[in-house]
Amino acid sequence: MVTNFLQKYQLQNHQLILPKKQFITYALYALVALAFLHYLLFYPALASGKSVVVAQVQEEVAAVVSARVDAPEQLLPLPPPPSPNQGDKALGNRQGRALGFPEEVPAPPPCDYSDGEWAPEARPPLYNGTSCGTIKDGQNCMAHGRPDTGYLYWRWRPRGCDLPAFSPEAFLRWLRNKHLAFVGDSLARNQAESLLCLLASRSPPELAYRDGEENRFRRFVFREFNATVSVFWSPFLVKVAEKAEHAGVRHNNVFLDAFDERWMSQLGALDVAVLSVGHWFLIPGVYHDGGRVVACHDCADLNHTETDFFGVFRDAIHRTLAEVTRRHSDGAGKKKVVALTTFSPAHFEGDWDKTGACPKKRPYRAGEKGLGYTESEMRKTVVEAVRSGADAAGAGSGLRFAALDVTALANLRPDGHPGPYMNKDPFGGGGAGDRRVQNDCVHWCMPGPVDTFNEILLQTVLR
Repeated sequence: MVTNFLQKYQLQNHQLILPKKQFITYALYALVALAFLHYLLFYPALASGKSVVVAQVQEEVAAVVSARVDAPEQLLPLPPPPSPNQGDKALGNRQGRALGFPEEVPAPPPCDYSDGEWAPEARPPLYNGTSCGTIKDGQNCMAHGRPDTGYLYWRWRPRGCDLPAFSPEAFLRWLRNKHLAFVGDSLARNQAESLLCLLASRSPPELAYRDGEENRFRRFVFREFNATVSVFWSPFLVKVAEKAEHAGVRHNNVFLDAFDERWMSQLGALDVAVLSVGHWFLIPGVYHDGGRVVACHDCADLNHTETDFFGVFRDAIHRTLAEVTRRHSDGAGKKKVVALTTFSPAHFEGDWDKTGACPKKRPYRAGEKGLGYTESEMRKTVVEAVRSGADAAGAGSGLRFAALDVTALANLRPDGHPGPYMNKDPFGGGGAGDRRVQNDCVHWCMPGPVDTFNEILLQTVLR
């Protein structure tokens, strides 16, 4: 079409044979044709939506030509072609690149997920209490008979940006030939099992390894993607001799100058390590450093210097990140992401073993529930440690530290805990009344708010 146009209407001595208005009109037709040809050749990823795009281009052509007739002295630019990932907006730009779209597509700026509100969501979760086989029994609220289901239909909405819905396909493609590990306490395990259930909605995981009581050490593989997800129990990240109430030992002995080699020795094989600790530091503990006891927490029965747990928590986090950096620099230098999930608040409103310990049935509204001092300090410690760790590692190290800042969004979800439904049919078919029954107001129902932690994790690894 362009060749015929030039043969029929040649330029002579840089002057147009045609009247200026008519030439520009024909030129516009030629430019539209070129733009459309360029779109078909260079954006095949959207071929499935071709008919819609063709209709849109035709409408835009008509609008441009009409505008040209009305304004003959003004050359209007053609509309830009759609971006390569426009057909999959739910994935976001970062996920679009991860799925093989062109690198030149600009990524959106980092999103602050710590500030926002919970909004109603009609879309059901990706899994339920029976479709996923890796839910810990105590967090399977649906299977245990929780009668209300409203806690399932909320979505975290950051104020200044968008948090895309979780895409199992995008995560698994990114995780292909990689190894991701969750390291920490039972909330780390809660988040790990949430991710396994989310991914299982696309590809079933296989249990490849299991060791320790309560599934403390496990490894799952997604054969289709050659992807691995592991769970390491390490409630302090550093070395610990755990308390044993049955043996009369009610304090954890924490060794701040030694590391938990059960997970740290595997660091070189990991592509992503998600660290999540906090609640165990609130438990009575004796702290060792340099071969001696330096302090303890909640230890009136012992002849040691009493201290709060904030300083010990800070020390353990900073030492761990420094050791991760040291071992990374001593190794092969493969790219690695180390993400730290910030403190996840509990919501006890009464005795842990009495009905109504966490009775809420909906999220708090924005501004209705502020962070307590403990939650604020624990969160701040992680955020600051990530910042200083990133500075120490350096931009060219291939090691990236990131904070999964979930404290605020978790604080607003008092309705998302198992409560009495940590056990099946806790009331035996009768009313709750004033009965004594165990309650879990710390961990999260699955599905539930913990799935949002992994929505943020997905955006973090794709960044």
